[in-house]
Order: sequence, then structure tokens, then C-alpha cells
Amino acid sequence: MSASHIAVRGVNKVFQADGREVVALKNIELDIPQGQFVCLLGPSGCGKSTLLNAVAGFSLPSSGTIHADGKLVTGPGPERGMVFQEYALFPWMTVAKNIAFGLEIKGMGQREIDAKVAELLKMLSLQDFAQRYPKDLSGGMRQRVAIARVLALDSPIMLMDEPFGALDALTRRNLQDELLRIWSELKKTIIFVTHSIEEAIYLADRIIVMTYRPGTVKRDMLVELPRLRDPAAAEFNALKRELGQLVMEEQQRHHNDEIRLAAVD
Repeated sequence: MSASHIAVRGVNKVFQADGREVVALKNIELDIPQGQFVCLLGPSGCGKSTLLNAVAGFSLPSSGTIHADGKLVTGPGPERGMVFQEYALFPWMTVAKNIAFGLEIKGMGQREIDAKVAELLKMLSLQDFAQRYPKDLSGGMRQRVAIARVLALDSPIMLMDEPFGALDALTRRNLQDELLRIWSELKKTIIFVTHSIEEAIYLADRIIVMTYRPGTVKRDMLVELPRLRDPAAAEFNALKRELGQLVMEEQQRHHNDEIRLAAVD
């Protein structure tokens, strides 16, 4: 197989919905090297989250194969950590206990757990919130905890499904910068789903633009802008316009498809 950290080969995904067969993904081929930050971009219904869930092992392809960290994906695995938009924290556990949970399941000793949790609290600027509960935190702080919990397991691959989509603009930018700092330090391979063109350009080494259903790769683009990136820069906005045109084409296809289905019904 490929030496890629993530290798997607001929992946198709078919669902049954309202008596119809829906092709969500069609013949996806991707090679993602170790340490690359990849954004999946496109309108709703293009299969971004479906592809991410297939890599995570939550919803396997109808056909084709996915290898991650040298292993065939047949279900969730410790080499792939997942960060969701909805935080998925345990409300009855403190911040420290949420971060420690996976380490306890792995059977790590308490001294090691305490040291790892302290390291992550510091890395995510959560030291002052260790004994708080999720209900006491802002959305941005909850997402920091969710990221810390995934980092605790030391998965070489991080899968992120619109993790900042529900946050205000300032918190979102702060967390984007935090994520870039962590990625630079830890050299994780990241697949990040987003609807935001600006977010994709700001974060990614590489942007995969997907077509509206069936989801295929419309454009596979390396982002060669130097970091840290300035959204006000001419080069940034030129790329934003180019990607905007690609996404707009798929949004129009989505609109046309809805009109066609309404006419059939």
C-alpha cells in the first residue's frame, strides 16, 4: 500500500434515504502525508463529514479502502482522534477529569496521568479551569478541553469536524491560532472539515474542494502562502476569490438539484 499517513482508495458511500439511493461519496482518491494539515471544503451535502467519518471508522465506505497510520480502517482506532463541533464532554466530570478519561481507560498510572493532564492544561491555557465543569465554561473553553482530551491520547492523526463553527469570530480566530501552534509543535496529521473559505486558507497546507452530491474531489490545491497568514493580504484574497467561485458552482448545483427533486415529487 501507499506510504501515505492516510490513503483513501476508490472510496464510495451509498445511503438509502426516503426510498432513494443517495450516492454521498464517489471514487474518492487521496494521499495525505504525515504532518500535513488538510481542510475539506464545500457546501452542505458535498460529503465532507461523511468522508471524515469514514476515515474515523464511524461509518465505513460502501466500497474502497482507507488506511490510516499504516492500518486498514475497519472501525475507530487510537491512532485517530476526533474533535466534534458539539464538544462531546462529560458534563459530570471536571475539566481535568475529562482530559484524564482516556488515559484512565488505557490503564496509565496516576502519576503519569497527573503529569500529562498538567502539561495539556498548560498547553491549552486551561490551568485556572482544571476543577470547573463544562457548564461553567464558554464555548471556546469547552472546545479547548475537547482538543486537550484528544491530545491526551497522543493520536498521530487528528480529525476535526467543524470544531469552531459555533463560535464567535474572535474566539474562532484565537482557537485557530492555538491549533496552528499545537500542530506546529506536535506535527500531527490533521483533516479539518469547514464551510469557511477563509478558515481553510488560514489553516491548511492543502485544501480539498468537494463537489455537491455525489461528493468527489473537485480541486486538490496546495496553499503556498507563508505563515502566519494575513486575511487582508492581496494573495490571500485572490485565493479566496478562486475558491469562492468553485464553492459557488457547487452551491448552484445543490440549488438546481433541489428544484429538480421538488418537480419530481
